[in-house]
Amino acid sequence: MSDTTCHMSISLDGFVAGPDQSRENPLGKRGLELHSWHLGDERANDADATAVGWLSRPRGAYVMGRNMFGPIRGGWDEEWDGWWGPEPPYHAPVFVLTHHAREPVEMEGGTTFHFVTDGFDSAYAQALETAGDDGVDIAGGASAVRQALAADVIDELTLDVAPVLLGSGERLFDGSESFPFEPVEALHSPLATHIRYRRAG
Repeated sequence: MSDTTCHMSISLDGFVAGPDQSRENPLGKRGLELHSWHLGDERANDADATAVGWLSRPRGAYVMGRNMFGPIRGGWDEEWDGWWGPEPPYHAPVFVLTHHAREPVEMEGGTTFHFVTDGFDSAYAQALETAGDDGVDIAGGASAVRQALAADVIDELTLDVAPVLLGSGERLFDGSESFPFEPVEALHSPLATHIRYRRAG
């Protein structure tokens, strides 16, 4: 499917990461609570398994923000190849938004991280060209998704709404003036309500 997709876990109060993101807390304080539906919690059910399938379906290319790629800020003054070990789960080119140039990093399993310094539109255009008919996914974090929403490029948005209140952190919809999607499927578990939206009309 050549659509552009995005799949995010979110709290009831609209946060996709908690406060104080760091190497020790990559999703911020309590941020992992948003992801228990796919991290082995014994309460997970068939709805969660279906949502895992949505999350892990292969895509032709990905766009992600610098904060999602890692905790390093500023110049690349230390070696960092992502949170995921030698074989990241993407198995496709990933275009990382950054203000600091870096040579591409080729990983095992077909993932290559490309570092784009001239903005979201450029990263998205490169991802589209690379992905072809296999589609692009906006992988996160919050800032990258907000830019994708502002550019109006997302065709399918999936939200895993966890019954959690974080109180602060990274909000997904700050600055959004409309929600151009309609729900097409909703699944429920004790850990999350999985809502798949498509572009309205």
